[in-house]
Amino acid sequence: MNISNNKILITGGATGIGFGLAERFVKEKNTVIICGRRESALNDAKGNLPALITKSCDLSDAGGREELYNWVKKEHSDLNVLINNAGIQQWMNISDDNFFQRAKEEITINIEAPVHLASLFQNLPSLEVIINVSSGLSFSPLSKVPVYCATKAFLHSFTLSLQHQLKPRNIEVIELIPPALNTDLGGLGIHDAYPPVSGFIDAVFDQLKQGKTIIAYGTSERMLNAGPQQLQQAFSRMNPVE
Repeated sequence: MNISNNKILITGGATGIGFGLAERFVKEKNTVIICGRRESALNDAKGNLPALITKSCDLSDAGGREELYNWVKKEHSDLNVLINNAGIQQWMNISDDNFFQRAKEEITINIEAPVHLASLFQNLPSLEVIINVSSGLSFSPLSKVPVYCATKAFLHSFTLSLQHQLKPRNIEVIELIPPALNTDLGGLGIHDAYPPVSGFIDAVFDQLKQGKTIIAYGTSERMLNAGPQQLQQAFSRMNPVE
């Protein structure tokens, strides 16, 4: 992937990893569009980074995803990079009364949305790159966020297949595999003790320049390269018997 002179759409681009990517891509002389549900977050992002183009959309609704694609096709037909970054993380237990409802919300945003958007945007003649943001938890789950981990494992698998299917059409598919970082994913304060997003963003761009299509960092790199025994050990550390 060329890191400059692109027109890029980042879902969930107003905060966290999405905003970190947007900020660096703008710095690298790209045109960046971010989308999300919260107008306030989009406005804050644009206030901090005026070069951004913002679009309010609801990725939990198939009609909203189709509207986003049609808007891009009409207003930004030269868009060549789609970044499926939007995701939610629910801390919950299967015995919770609202477990299934919350699980469906995660499945919709973390699985249905990126799959649907990939299927829509691959029809855009200008498209050259799809980037999916998965997680180090794809490989060894944290049981307190059971559905989140499963959705990211799905996205990891789907991305590998997408790389194979779209290669004959010269559409590059890249997976970003972040570790736990200091973002508001899962709720305010939960990840405050983890490394800043900036280090991950630096690693992403270093590896993009190297032409890598599977990009990991820190603990997620260790998870990616771990064998079965190491993954089992990681699961035991992350999920101690209470």
